[in-house]
Amino acid sequence: MVQKPTLDTVFAALADPTRRQILSMLLEDDMAVTDVADPFEVSLAAISKHLVILANAGLISQEKRGRVKWCKLEPDALREASVWMQSFGQFEAINLDAFERFLEVELSDEGTEVAGD
Repeated sequence: MVQKPTLDTVFAALADPTRRQILSMLLEDDMAVTDVADPFEVSLAAISKHLVILANAGLISQEKRGRVKWCKLEPDALREASVWMQSFGQFEAINLDAFERFLEVELSDEGTEVAGD
């Protein structure tokens, strides 16, 4: 029985920049393992370990087509992580320019009040 990856497993897989780059590459299309490894200056064995971690997290799947092992992005695996992160979206991003203008007005008003006393 295949166990469903946990949120911790997904985030642990995403924590490594090489694995994030691999996922970005797979956004374009399925790739052979050797093609995935090509842009990296590490061994094929090292890339294979990264691919195992991504597969264990459910972020990619691998299948053998003839003699070649192919990797495919599994975007649904990011759904739970995305839902969890979006729960933090309830907080509005701070508009720093507007905040700076507000502070300038407030600070200049305080200077006027002190001078007028």
